[in-house]
Amino acid sequence: MAALTDVIDALETAYPPARAESWDAVGLVSGDPAQPVRKVLFAVDPVVVVVEEALEWGADLIVTHHPLYLRGTTTVAAGTPKGRVIRALIKNDIALYTAHTNADVANPGVSDALARAVGLTGDLVPLRPFPDDPGRGLGRIGELPSPMPLGDFAEQAAAGLPKTSWGIRVAGDPGRRVSRVAVSGGAGDSLLGTAAAAGVDVFLTADLRHHPASEFVEAGGPALIDAAHWATEWPWLDSAASMLASSGVTVETRVSATVTDAWTRGY
Repeated sequence: MAALTDVIDALETAYPPARAESWDAVGLVSGDPAQPVRKVLFAVDPVVVVVEEALEWGADLIVTHHPLYLRGTTTVAAGTPKGRVIRALIKNDIALYTAHTNADVANPGVSDALARAVGLTGDLVPLRPFPDDPGRGLGRIGELPSPMPLGDFAEQAAAGLPKTSWGIRVAGDPGRRVSRVAVSGGAGDSLLGTAAAAGVDVFLTADLRHHPASEFVEAGGPALIDAAHWATEWPWLDSAASMLASSGVTVETRVSATVTDAWTRGY
């Protein structure tokens, strides 16, 4: 039977913590490195419904993309959502591990999985590569198998991503032909200028704000597709689970299908 430390070694080989942003909080959040691990649940968010799923399935470890704590706290009281999570984990001997920005920039990482989910083929290259390691970095650029109208690509992207209450939004002429595509899982505002300079036809990401998006489109930049934050990161879970399954560590893996996007209904 694998120990938690064996699983951590595999995760940190694929997603080196040293590549995480300085403000991030990655790694082991709760659990004993020596404890045995038989079942690993992968999820985007460390929230109560995910812990309940882990309990029902009998998971020994939850691996999430988003951290439980990004800032300091003074309480783990059960009257707070995060307190309920950490108390349930400890009471039921379930470990929690986070791979966040270190998974974003990995090769393959979050944006590789997103690119494949929306139909990009062939080689993928980082949108903003590390100077010291061009194979890693934020976002990915790839090609569609053949050019298609923006509207058709948007429908293809929506079909390839998990369903959320509001789907995706598109900025640009739906008849515009697109072939070269940039994607970035999670919030992508900071990469708008990089996408424009990369000469792509469309940039697909999440959490785009009105003013930056409006100014970007008015300046004649690439078309934009804005998807739900959770949906753009969810495809990575299967990639991470497959990596662990092929690492030589003997565990059973499961990808959570629980939708933990913050937005629950559109009108």
